[in-house]
Amino acid sequence: MPMLPDTLEVITLFVDNIDEAKAFYRKVFSPRIVYEDEVSSVLEFSNLMINLLQVTQAPELVEPMAVASLRTGASFLLTIRVDDADEVCARLRHLGVSLLNGPIDRPWGRRTAAFADPSGHVWEVAQVLKPAG
Repeated sequence: MPMLPDTLEVITLFVDNIDEAKAFYRKVFSPRIVYEDEVSSVLEFSNLMINLLQVTQAPELVEPMAVASLRTGASFLLTIRVDDADEVCARLRHLGVSLLNGPIDRPWGRRTAAFADPSGHVWEVAQVLKPAG
């Protein structure tokens, strides 16, 4: 039996500017807002919540570990499965979101494209490709 359950509930993203982050996530994802105050916004994504947290509030959550500098490069990638990557990318561009790459057919059977939020957190949309044949 594992020590911890395997139910991932919340991912907290430390953000430079909470107002800018809130506006970006509302525009791009239109999630249900579970909780919000002047330094955070908890957003519901089907079976997972994303907590946008002003980076100045992060130290108390991770002490004694230091909070990493934002925008120094990608350290993780959050992937959302979509039915049509090209359509989603067209909608993102229409919203003013710049793609980092893609859509690209990947050798592991996905068509993907990546974009970043205002604090540099990288998101990917991934469409499952049908096997050739």
